[in-house]
Amino acid sequence: MPLVQRIDPIILPGEKESVAAYCRVSTDSADQLNSYHSQIAYYTKLINDNPDWELYDLYADRGITGTSIEKRDEFKRMLADCYEGKIKRILVKSVSRFARNTTELLEVTRELKDLGVVVVFEEQGYDTSQVMGEMLLTLYAMAAQEESLSISKNMRWSYQKRMETGSFVGTKPPRGFDLVNGQLIHNSDATTIQEIFHMFLSGIGMQRIADILNERNPDGKRWGRTSITAILKNERYVGDILLQKRYTTDTLPFKEKYNNGVKRKVYIQNNHIGLIEREDFEKCQRLLHERGKNNSKAIARLFTHRIQCATCHQHYRHIYSSVKSYWMCSSAVKGLSSCKIHIIPEWHIQFAAPNVMTKLYLNSALSGLTPAQVAGLSLPTRKKRDFPLVA
Repeated sequence: MPLVQRIDPIILPGEKESVAAYCRVSTDSADQLNSYHSQIAYYTKLINDNPDWELYDLYADRGITGTSIEKRDEFKRMLADCYEGKIKRILVKSVSRFARNTTELLEVTRELKDLGVVVVFEEQGYDTSQVMGEMLLTLYAMAAQEESLSISKNMRWSYQKRMETGSFVGTKPPRGFDLVNGQLIHNSDATTIQEIFHMFLSGIGMQRIADILNERNPDGKRWGRTSITAILKNERYVGDILLQKRYTTDTLPFKEKYNNGVKRKVYIQNNHIGLIEREDFEKCQRLLHERGKNNSKAIARLFTHRIQCATCHQHYRHIYSSVKSYWMCSSAVKGLSSCKIHIIPEWHIQFAAPNVMTKLYLNSALSGLTPAQVAGLSLPTRKKRDFPLVA
């Protein structure tokens, strides 16, 4: 008969378990902030009062949703410390505070379990060391996720209704405005915004405007062509407001995307007192449109018959509209299904061309190679196709 002997874990005298706590609140409201500070105080006292525990650190994310780990810096710092073996036990108020995404929650708790780290969910009354822990954890995680989806759906419905009635302004005012009691009010930057419009209407280019502002205040916030362009196109400076330029996806993980007509937009005229006269604002829009059109035509002349599709080796055609400018494979334009690469935004072309030309210049000593080969592109050599670009 075999002899069975039980060997208990070795516990060194005086050795304490390294314990951490994780706290999270999803908004910066007064109630949430009170909860945030209460959680920190509670776990500090709880761990310090236990003679077998040693407080390693407290990790707290404030004003951040639990649907994704990506933006939770403190949570990621805690995981890094776990991988380094600094933590053996994590205390958290509930599953919803730890994560509201079922997939991420299970992945993280499994990784921590492999590292020998136990996660204790106080509200649910169990920890990940229990045999039935993961099954129960999955059920609670699904409930937390559904709660998050429901809250998000209700908030989106509320935003949409407020947009349609004109009562939704947003939380981030543009430069030159402050948001006071739901109203956009001019601030000290208003004169700078007005000057930007006046300089542009007087014929000064956007990059030169940025340079002038930077020279005037070298230690202040840096201006660039992109920021000047965004100001000149912003309808809020004429007193109007376009709502839902961006939207959040309906499924987890929630992602913010630019609204290209997927969701309904709401345009409200005379929503507030603008900084620019409507006539001047409309002149700016026409001037921006003409400059963009001219630049687009110049680029079209430069790259016509020189951009080749990597799939079907046909030319790309330049297509310009009032909304955007892009290049499209001729096969796709004709409706042929053989080509899988269809549209390339024009800014991709503008970005890729200098890189290709730089490669050509740096490798000019490699005689006998075609420009396409020098650029690292395995495309056939054809007349006028000196530097094919791959989408």
